[in-house]
Amino acid sequence: MSVFEDRVAINDVLARYADCVNRRDAALWASTWDEEGEWRLFDPVPVKGRAAIVEAWQQAMAGFPFVVMIVSQGEVVINGDAAAGRSYSSEVARTADGKRMRVQGCYDDRYRKRNGVWGFAFRAFTVLDSENY
Repeated sequence: MSVFEDRVAINDVLARYADCVNRRDAALWASTWDEEGEWRLFDPVPVKGRAAIVEAWQQAMAGFPFVVMIVSQGEVVINGDAAAGRSYSSEVARTADGKRMRVQGCYDDRYRKRNGVWGFAFRAFTVLDSENY
């Protein structure tokens, strides 16, 4: 795989991640993660392993009957079968108790290519701005 093909594959991982959030497709969302991935959303201790990450995501999504996530890829630096970068998200959501919110954030991302397939090895989310409306 060329660096260009790697970059396209990494962008595809990010696009699928957001699409699966919007469609609530847990199985396909799981496919964006490396089997040994780590996810740090709001807790300083990351959730480790694909199965645990998917379970945590499903629990989090249960509190939001409506979510639309839009993402953009920032810098990505590829080094063989590893890559690191940033991505940005803008989300509009409604909570289970009817509150509406907007959240803009940044993910610090690390990717791993395992058996020719890229996936998230690590994601850490930082809220840049949020508001209830």
